[in-house]
Amino acid sequence: MSADSERAVARYQDVLDGLRTAYDGRAAWRDQQDREPWKLAERDLFLGRVLDDGGGRLLEIGAGPGHDSAFFAGHGLQVVATDLSPAMVGFCRSKGLDAHVMDFLHLDFPPASFDAVYALNCLLHVPNADLPAVLAAIRTLLRPGGWLFMGVYGGNGGEGPSRNDLHEPARFFSWRTDEQIRGAVTRYFSLFDFHVIEPGRMHFQSLTLRRPA
Repeated sequence: MSADSERAVARYQDVLDGLRTAYDGRAAWRDQQDREPWKLAERDLFLGRVLDDGGGRLLEIGAGPGHDSAFFAGHGLQVVATDLSPAMVGFCRSKGLDAHVMDFLHLDFPPASFDAVYALNCLLHVPNADLPAVLAAIRTLLRPGGWLFMGVYGGNGGEGPSRNDLHEPARFFSWRTDEQIRGAVTRYFSLFDFHVIEPGRMHFQSLTLRRPA
């Protein structure tokens, strides 16, 4: 299949099974990994913003083995974690977290039931065709004025399985440009902060957003 065909047909439901299998297979490995200092700094900054706004209830989507959710819970937030991988959710629960197997289009929570949503390196697995629906779903779950952290690796706008991926099967990625990601999120949220970090050869897009009041 050509790159143009992949971009034309890529849909979230089509890539879910492969993503679930890939993350189930690497869950134990991921649970043992340490976070890079720059990721910890991004997390600390978001925590400070949420606490300054009164704290409350936080949803982490794409929570992986739950390290960040446990961090937020340890700082007094009421945390709910979700991931599409049952193995990852098992690691979350082993840390005492309220964790659920859910994908981004089936986040089964009441509207406006969270004060903050944290999404680190997970929404880059959503094809462009379905990103608007996912962002709309997240907005629905946030209270007016609630916070969203969205951190993703960006790129040249291409989509498809990653070359030389350590996971099996190779995971689908959408490598959005800075212009693409800003344009996508500002249809649904107010942009509070956008900055880029470039660790190694990566291009990390950090977005802090709010649901309009």
